[in-house]
Amino acid sequence: MLTAQEFYQVFEMATKAYHVADDVDAVVENPFNEGTIEHTLFEKNMIDAVQWHLEDIIRNPEIDPVEALAIKRRIDASNQRRTDRVEQLDDWFLDQLKGITPLPDAGINTETPAWALDRLSILALKIYHMEQEVARKDASEEHIARCARKLEVLRAQYADLTTSIDQLLADLNAGRKYMRTYKQMKMYNDPETNPVLYGKK
Repeated sequence: MLTAQEFYQVFEMATKAYHVADDVDAVVENPFNEGTIEHTLFEKNMIDAVQWHLEDIIRNPEIDPVEALAIKRRIDASNQRRTDRVEQLDDWFLDQLKGITPLPDAGINTETPAWALDRLSILALKIYHMEQEVARKDASEEHIARCARKLEVLRAQYADLTTSIDQLLADLNAGRKYMRTYKQMKMYNDPETNPVLYGKK
């Protein structure tokens, strides 16, 4: 099984690949073979990268309201795709762990490995963009110093999060913990459970 650092390296690769064109509509080729965990990780971070920039665009105070609504719909669809990829990753982890019997006193974690990787993917984007802010030539010294301090915190968070993910994976492989998945039952996406939608029938 990959280490947290290796997972992060795929996220980092995807983040850099997005910023070659730096365009929410650009098509970025996934360098990994379809069906591999790396392919899913790359795709997951690419979804996050596009959504990151859509969130930037929609905050433009001069944006046309019609365009803003279209972007909001796009963000909603992106959130669903993000959740789908996380659940796909958790299915992969479950398959990797299927031969392991949890110990009698095994505990359960507050989140699954894939949801921890979701946070690691976002962290890769945060670190990339904060590094860009620190390197800006048109920013004030105060801005650069403030962003440098934030970057230190993000790097500390990276160290803590990767350590925690590796510990969780070690515990799962040793049977000290077990994982259980709960599919994200997003009621607002379901016409059967969103009262605004089923009320229109």
